[in-house]
Amino acid sequence: MKTKAKLILSLKIWMVIYPSITLFLFVFGNQLATVPLYQRTFILTISLVPWMMFVGLPFIDYLLHRFLKK
Repeated sequence: MKTKAKLILSLKIWMVIYPSITLFLFVFGNQLATVPLYQRTFILTISLVPWMMFVGLPFIDYLLHRFLKK
C-alpha cells in the first residue's frame, strides 16, 4: 500500500473512530467508570471495531464517493 493510500485510510478511520468513541463514552461513561481499565478497554473495542469496519468506514466511503462525483 502506498503512502498516500495509507494516509487516506488513516484519515477515514479517524473520521469514524473519534466521534464513535466520544459518543460511546458520553453515553456509557458513567456506567463504565467503576469498571477496571482493562475491562473498559475490552468493552470499548469489542463494540466499536465491528461498528467501524461494517458500518462506519463503508458509510464514509459512500459519502466520499458521492462528494467526489459532484
